Amino acid sequence: MAKFTSVEKIQAVIRFQSGTEGVKSIAKSIGVDHSVLLNWIKQYEYHGEKAFEKRYTSYTLQYKLNVLNYMNEQGTSIRETAAIFNISTHSTLLQWKKQLEAEGIDALEPKKKGCPSMKKGSNHTSKKQKSAEGTPEALQAEIDRLRMENAYLKKLNALVQNKEKSPNRTKCK
Repeated sequence: MAKFTSVEKIQAVIRFQSGTEGVKSIAKSIGVDHSVLLNWIKQYEYHGEKAFEKRYTSYTLQYKLNVLNYMNEQGTSIRETAAIFNISTHSTLLQWKKQLEAEGIDALEPKKKGCPSMKKGSNHTSKKQKSAEGTPEALQAEIDRLRMENAYLKKLNALVQNKEKSPNRTKCK
């Protein structure tokens, strides 16, 4: 799907509001589905030109609940609710609604994006490993790790000894 600038969206909405063209003909001429154009028109009606400004938002849990409650109490459609709250696409609301129904309120909690930052001088043991140091599971894990380390060192020693015994070894002069 092509991206449209705010100017292009406003021009399409104004073409519709002038009354000379229908939604489907405008949508076809600019290469977008008519439902997307209807969404732009609704957003423009509620928020004017501000509706198309670029925004990168992370919605809070409370905001998401307020939007979903408004939709349920007022009986507005998902598309109309998205337009009222100036949410760029109605599929965001659909996702929130499905998450709430399937997993509960905790699923709506905003999640951090990206990789976690690396801390200087951090040892690579997790909090669980530190807190469970004396448990039988932790002790067994340490025994297994030490056994693997021991086996590795034995194999390394055997390889070094084999290399010393091999006849292909060149002698220094």
